[in-house]
Amino acid sequence: MSEIEIRDDRAAGRLEAVGDGEVVGRIEYFVLESPARALVPVHTIVEPAHEGKGIAGSLARELYAVAEREGVPVAPLCPYVVKWAERHPDVAGQADPRLLAAAKDWLRAHPGKF
Repeated sequence: MSEIEIRDDRAAGRLEAVGDGEVVGRIEYFVLESPARALVPVHTIVEPAHEGKGIAGSLARELYAVAEREGVPVAPLCPYVVKWAERHPDVAGQADPRLLAAAKDWLRAHPGKF
């Protein structure tokens, strides 16, 4: 497989890993607006044929890089991103409990969105 390119499809709420012209993995997320703006990853998905190649980790790293460029925190609800953040405290700061609670409330208010 060639190089993986990661692109942010903000309108669709997906950070996508693209290799050889196809999406091989993605993080589905939304932008929380209140009580403060934050990126909220909900699911990390890697196509079975591409598992074990570090794609999910690359997606998580890029999600935190996007948040840093935008000057907003990440409030991870995705179990993979939560674990990744624990393993990479140098990149992923501690999530704000208020933002995590607000993100969970947003998800409950938007059933079927994810």
